[in-house]
Amino acid sequence: MSETLTLTRPDDWHLHLRDGAMLRAVLPETTRHFARAIVMPNLVPPVVTAADARAYRDRILAALPEGAGFTPLMTLYLTEETDPADLVSAHAEGLITAVKLYPAGATTNSTSGVRDFDKVRGVLEAMAEAGCPLCVHGEVTDPAVDIFDREAVFIDRVLDPLRRATPGLRVIMEHITTRDGVDYVRSQECDLGATITTHHLIINRNHILVGGIKPHYYCLPVAKREVHRLALREAATSGDARFFLGTDSAPHTDDAKESACGCAGCFTASNTMALLAHVFEEEGALDRLEGFASRHGPGFYGLPVNSDTITLVKSATPTPFPARIETGDGPVTVFDPGFPVHWSVAD
Repeated sequence: MSETLTLTRPDDWHLHLRDGAMLRAVLPETTRHFARAIVMPNLVPPVVTAADARAYRDRILAALPEGAGFTPLMTLYLTEETDPADLVSAHAEGLITAVKLYPAGATTNSTSGVRDFDKVRGVLEAMAEAGCPLCVHGEVTDPAVDIFDREAVFIDRVLDPLRRATPGLRVIMEHITTRDGVDYVRSQECDLGATITTHHLIINRNHILVGGIKPHYYCLPVAKREVHRLALREAATSGDARFFLGTDSAPHTDDAKESACGCAGCFTASNTMALLAHVFEEEGALDRLEGFASRHGPGFYGLPVNSDTITLVKSATPTPFPARIETGDGPVTVFDPGFPVHWSVAD
């Protein structure tokens, strides 16, 4: 016997595709299930101008599998030298959907990010006037702040003052990992949403550290205590439209992950929808999965909901997922939840 669940085709509101051989290998893992994705701009060098975004979009479109109905939603990487006119023009013509704020040094390829937030105030004001959303990696990089506290401190020191100084700016707190993040979103009346990743619904910091270091569970922001994971699960499955899916699926080759200074990121593009069905079923909220994965994100960004559907199937036997995918740069390990999953996406 099997059980089926048909959903409006989902979108991924936070995705890393990289470039070159890696892009060509990982893109089909997303296009198989998702209609659109907010594509992160932290390449080397980063995507900082309209011309950069146009060229990167063209490379993504050239790499699409034949017949794939997928739209990349491009972003610009905010720097202290960002030209407001170039940004606003790119948004007005539909070239970019949002702008990404990385505090300098917060995560992979973030060295070009913002150090002095006063230097980007004019850009943020122009974005608010133009209606261009800001996607935020919400962690401070102060070495005096413990890595497990950096999201909560960012809300107090940076995000709340920034939003108060820039009324009308629509902000997405990306990949929130704490109860503090959930509570802050719920405390605000408007213009604030948050994405939640698949892996942060499944792992806490024990999964990374207990019984030996698990490099393929290491990500930034790092997974936190169990109390925070449970808060994320409650928010994601609550039906609250301010929370929506952003996988932060981030491919790194195995040699880069399994090294003395391993890269941060979990690759979940291949099995996210099956894992989400498992999580939402555990929470008794399968009827709310479509909202989280397919409706809340478009609603926040002011975009139409997709017109096509996907069907999830639950079977008696566990679904076999590939351990890794092969790329021209080397193998990439697929996120393993550590338990059997009985859901899959029907072909």
